[in-house]
Amino acid sequence: MTDTSHGTGGLTFDKSKRSWPNELNILLALIIIIVIFEIIGQVAPYMRGQSFLFDTNDRFDSIFNEARLQIIILQVAVIGIIALGVTQVIITAGIDLSSGPLVAATAMIAMSFAQVAEVNGFPNPKAVFGAWAMDLPVVIPVVIGLAFGAMIGAINGTFIAYFRIPPFIATLGMFLICRGIALWWSGGNPISFPTEGYAWIGSGMMPVVWFVILAIVFQLIMSFTVYGKHTYAIGSNEEAARMSGINVRRHKVMVYMIASMLAAFAGIVLSSKAVTAQAGMGEFYELFAIAMAVIGGISLTGGRGSIIGTVLGAMVIGVIRSGFTYIKLDGSYQLMAMGGIIIAAVILDQYRQRNRA
Repeated sequence: MTDTSHGTGGLTFDKSKRSWPNELNILLALIIIIVIFEIIGQVAPYMRGQSFLFDTNDRFDSIFNEARLQIIILQVAVIGIIALGVTQVIITAGIDLSSGPLVAATAMIAMSFAQVAEVNGFPNPKAVFGAWAMDLPVVIPVVIGLAFGAMIGAINGTFIAYFRIPPFIATLGMFLICRGIALWWSGGNPISFPTEGYAWIGSGMMPVVWFVILAIVFQLIMSFTVYGKHTYAIGSNEEAARMSGINVRRHKVMVYMIASMLAAFAGIVLSSKAVTAQAGMGEFYELFAIAMAVIGGISLTGGRGSIIGTVLGAMVIGVIRSGFTYIKLDGSYQLMAMGGIIIAAVILDQYRQRNRA
């Protein structure tokens, strides 16, 4: 008989009580959701035997419906970039509601420095500044946009870490400030006609490429660096983290700065993809980003979760939104259903915490 005793006190390890990694549970849920939509497509009379993800009409070179797959991953890529930052904030037991309006404000600011001087041989009719801000190298609007995001994140982090303002209140105030900046920047007028270099950032499948690259980078950072370990430590027990020598205030400011810079980059990618910037961009993005993190297993009380889980949560959101459109569910019902799913995810998180306790 194999001895399973470990440590002192005769403690034994019961293999039957091992649990799957949370990411596997999310992946299983994703597969189940896809299967449900496939069944609805085959059973519902009005669907006429359509398939959700597979090509039944020989339109593509593979067995999958490539058009729908591209739509699914494209529609979550930009919000997914925001969710990567929101994940780090929530792991510290914080919250960031300013990311959606920050997307709009950054899009307006960056696009105004990424415009061409002439359109079809005529002066740019949407020009915000003079000739000095036209036809600039693409790095300039990108750096300006990221710097604006870093400034907003530093303000959020300072209010939260040094002035002890609750994250919900601090970022809600910044939510309104950023939306106001987006409306004020060009008097509410859209900003268009970017340079080719700027338009390339969000062209084709580039949003997905940026999302995947950033997800890999931050998964490695959160798993193997001091920054990641300190982030989890603060979320698990802030006082214990402070007693262990972690500069909690400085680290919180850094986390909010990184989250805001990711939201700012999402604004750059979104405006590049749309080839225009509008003050109304980013509506509800902060809520969908939080939903992706929560569905991905990030605990709202902090200290638990992973970037991989958030990526899977983003895919769940993408599949559900595309699936609702696929089964021709009315837009109002889609919003109500998404709200119910978010509430269910929070309830599940609370249930998991009680079980762990």
